[in-house]
Amino acid sequence: MADSIRGKSYKKYPKEIRKGILLHRFIDSFTDTHPIYRQSKHRLHEKYGHYSGVIMDIFYDHYLAKNWSRYSNEKLEDYAERFYQLIQSKRHLLTERIHGMMPYMIGRNWLVSYATLEGLEMIMFQMDHRTKNRVAMHESIVELKQFDAQFEQEFFIFFDELQMACREKIRML
Repeated sequence: MADSIRGKSYKKYPKEIRKGILLHRFIDSFTDTHPIYRQSKHRLHEKYGHYSGVIMDIFYDHYLAKNWSRYSNEKLEDYAERFYQLIQSKRHLLTERIHGMMPYMIGRNWLVSYATLEGLEMIMFQMDHRTKNRVAMHESIVELKQFDAQFEQEFFIFFDELQMACREKIRML
């Protein structure tokens, strides 16, 4: 959601939201430059080009949702419900783009959908629609199945490192 807040426009938000936006930007930068993430993304690059990063982000979201209990004591369904309630209560702070996306996100329960291949495929079809089907992202499910063990193992290593880096970044914010 922070992706829709560009440049220094984040400064108009309350302090805690500013911190969240800056943390989100840190996570994006950390991810894009991380060698393990880049290795994962490389498997997709020949077929999906520029969109391989978008697809890999969604795959990593899949592994997070699929393995949620490894990272949280709260059930994913409960977390998602709490998140949806929070963003609805903060609608006045959301960008127009996010306002338009919210009904789909909540109605189709995106956060929980990431955990299953069926849900992931639905999300990829929606991404195809948003990108005018430039690269048929929904077909990437084939690569997900083909390289599932490698992608998941890479995610585990990457995510452990990301969590450590985020803890340090949060201390600095």
